[in-house]
Amino acid sequence: MLKFGEIRELIRLFDETSVVELNLEVEDVRIRLKKAEAIVHNAPAAGLTPAVAAAAAPVSPVNPAASAAVSAAPAANTPAAAPPPDTAAGDAAAEEAGMHIVVSPMVGTFYRAPSPDAAPFVERGSQVDEKTVVCIVEAMKLMNEIEAEVKGEVVDVLAENGQLVEYGQPLFRIKVS
Repeated sequence: MLKFGEIRELIRLFDETSVVELNLEVEDVRIRLKKAEAIVHNAPAAGLTPAVAAAAAPVSPVNPAASAAVSAAPAANTPAAAPPPDTAAGDAAAEEAGMHIVVSPMVGTFYRAPSPDAAPFVERGSQVDEKTVVCIVEAMKLMNEIEAEVKGEVVDVLAENGQLVEYGQPLFRIKVS
């Protein structure tokens, strides 16, 4: 069975290619990805519009400008996809106040520590520099270390351990020193 994070990563990878349509069947799940441009050019009379649906939970495309149509079966009683939160305004305000927001560079699972029994990389109040690893984001079975990018003090941890995070989602607030 495909996991929700794997479906999101598939959408992200599909969005980055020149492929316009992809059909995939894994066990009892069918996924059909079709780029919006292909829908408009291939079905003018059918009245098709880009749609997003998933069997387990709502999925929203990583890049809305090049959105893909996704259908997964079974998709009965699936709630509509919520729009991604607008974090740009919050990020700008935080950076103006001497804060740096560390954001997720990819869709994946957020981990605060290198292993389940280890201490977190950083806590609220930890001093960090540009190369300090603050967390790991797992994507497609690859563990990606995320660095602080600035020198300062960790003010907030904005994601929960084991939480699925989106591309561009704020993970930490760091007061720049």
